[in-house]
Amino acid sequence: MKLTINGKTEEVSAATLAVLLTELDYEGDWLATARNGEVVHAADRQHCRLAEGDRIEILSPMQGG
Repeated sequence: MKLTINGKTEEVSAATLAVLLTELDYEGDWLATARNGEVVHAADRQHCRLAEGDRIEILSPMQGG
């Protein structure tokens, strides 16, 4: 299915947000995630079903000043 991930359209096979993060090689509970503008908490990612056209934002902290 096609999703927009961090502003870029991508074809993925993941059915849930948790599986998507694994598919994209994101690791850690410290990530911030949102689906269609709504924050999805780490504990809810395994139950967050994805649908064609969803907009996903994945944010991770960066070091630096």
